[in-house]
Amino acid sequence: MSSANGVCRTLLGAAVWLAGAVALAAGPAPPAELHVVDHPNDAGTALDLRWQLSPDDQPDVTPRKVLRYDILRQAAAPGAPVPANGPAFQVIGEATYGAAKFTDPNCVRGTAYWYQVVAVAPGGGRSLAAASTAPAVPVMQLFDATRLWFGLLLGVVCLLILACIARARSGRPMRMRRIAGLEAVDEAVGRATEMGRTCLFVPGVQDINDMMTVAGLTVLARVAQTAAEYDSRVEVPTSRSLVMTAARETMQAAYAAAGRPEAYREDSVYYLTDEQFGYAAGVTGQMVRERPAACFYFGAFYAESLYLAETGNLIGAIQIAGTAESSQLPFFVAACDYTLIGEEFFAASAYLSGEPQQLGTLLGQDLGKLLGAALIVAGSVLATLGQLGPDGGSAAAGLRYLMNSILGSG
Repeated sequence: MSSANGVCRTLLGAAVWLAGAVALAAGPAPPAELHVVDHPNDAGTALDLRWQLSPDDQPDVTPRKVLRYDILRQAAAPGAPVPANGPAFQVIGEATYGAAKFTDPNCVRGTAYWYQVVAVAPGGGRSLAAASTAPAVPVMQLFDATRLWFGLLLGVVCLLILACIARARSGRPMRMRRIAGLEAVDEAVGRATEMGRTCLFVPGVQDINDMMTVAGLTVLARVAQTAAEYDSRVEVPTSRSLVMTAARETMQAAYAAAGRPEAYREDSVYYLTDEQFGYAAGVTGQMVRERPAACFYFGAFYAESLYLAETGNLIGAIQIAGTAESSQLPFFVAACDYTLIGEEFFAASAYLSGEPQQLGTLLGQDLGKLLGAALIVAGSVLATLGQLGPDGGSAAAGLRYLMNSILGSG
């Protein structure tokens, strides 16, 4: 008799446990009335979802019957019938219990989407899906609110540039850091004049639409004017026909500015070839034959930079280079006497001309860079403080706002 009672108690316990497990795994009541609309003031990449909470999602009920809401999405052609449940619906996000809205930020502009929202119980049980009744299509708006901070920062930088230009035009002195490579132009041309040898100017291997080529021609104007004053000759081999034409006009204007227009020789600027290493071979061959006393490399350079700089070093020429190609700067630094690195190269125009508009623009850009550096420092400080607390606190919230709203990385 006792053994029979024990078996009954065991079966009764198993039945109670099974009933509890079934109740725990059973799905909650489904949410209702899912509405999907276009997200306002964006670039057409987001949709907003709103729904009615599941009747089982009650804040005062313990234990909770709803843990979260899974958001499912399926792309569809406009006008297509409502799709049935299936593998085409993929989970793209989730909302916690008590939340009745969700923004899908990963949409493709002009693509139609169907959505479903499913309530999920703590035991993993899932409700029936609340489905959208029509496909939603994200549309690009006239004003993108996610880029508001970017617009404000751009406006601040523009105002700084305009203020600096106005200050420069007012006649107030503006100090610029000395750029040794540009100061050495007179020394290099003077050395070539004393030795009775030519100067070689290489404007890079890119066409006239490259900013480094344009910046290089600005330096060529200074070199040509100095050569005209010292009665020295400048050779300019080019790899593009348009660069040859622009270099000829630049040198002609420089000789006229020096008061010696009759000394300008058009054949001192000539075209070799568009082929990269053919051009490098032609220039280095000329360097070995004519042995110029000063070599200038200003423009866009690639693998040929090492050939040119090493050949110039071999013949004993004083060499000055400038480029924004970071991969070629080490070769110039190692083989040349002076090297303009990156922004020094682009600042050469303002440095050499001394024009108020260019000087003011340069100062305004530097102030804009300081503003960007301040944002980087602020982000680093917030990230550090966020790691000190258990959950980051206000520092983590500030970092998220800086990254997602101000910098727009979200």
